[in-house]
Amino acid sequence: MTALPSQITRLHFVASDRSEAQDARARLIARYGDCQETDAQVIVALGGDGFMLETLHRNLDDVRPIYGMNQGSVGFLMNEYSEDGLLDRINAAECAVIHPLVMRTVDRGGREDRALAINEVSLLRQTRQTAKLEISIDGKVRMHELVCDGLLVSTPAGSTAYNLSAYGPIIPIDARVLALTPISAFRPRRWRGALLSHTAKVALKVLEADKRPVSAVADNFEVRDVVTVHIAEDRDIRLRMLFDAGRSLEERVLAEQFSV
Repeated sequence: MTALPSQITRLHFVASDRSEAQDARARLIARYGDCQETDAQVIVALGGDGFMLETLHRNLDDVRPIYGMNQGSVGFLMNEYSEDGLLDRINAAECAVIHPLVMRTVDRGGREDRALAINEVSLLRQTRQTAKLEISIDGKVRMHELVCDGLLVSTPAGSTAYNLSAYGPIIPIDARVLALTPISAFRPRRWRGALLSHTAKVALKVLEADKRPVSAVADNFEVRDVVTVHIAEDRDIRLRMLFDAGRSLEERVLAEQFSV
């Protein structure tokens, strides 16, 4: 990992469309200035988790870290909003490195698409009919037929998002595993998913695709009427996020496991 600069002074502020975030951006620029994005050492993102994902996607080829402050609804990936001592907080921050998933799809018309997911890749039924999926891991069929509303593959960073809502496991950031989690599994009814090595190559085949259409979503990028979906982690892409000292992403994920 590229080391952070010894002293961070140059910031570039970006904000979601929410009026609260835009107002916060104006106040912070008045107080700390706003470098051109190309000259900034750190990008400060103001919004919720959705906006943080958007910002990460826009900066996939950028080695600079992103420091988020919550001006949205959830904010698990964001730091607490405060206008005081921002440079001190950023210089003392802890850095988390995450790797996205690559989703490759083929739809019923033969079209191929590719997208990256920082949180998860999810397959979802498009109609009232349940989905039927075949699951292969590293070239071997592990489940010939899963009847369900859907299925998702989650990164550690995304394990507390949609994955957790689907009763999937929370994964420590440095665990080097992925979660394979069913969404409302009907058959086999008691299957709760699996933990996979981060090197695993996941292949999903949609059975009876004409009768039971399925969409595939990588974060916010959707492909409809898919017939095959391949998912793997891309270790060549390293996204860096900054978190306040003592409130690292690893600590947040650990604390979430003990929340009641």
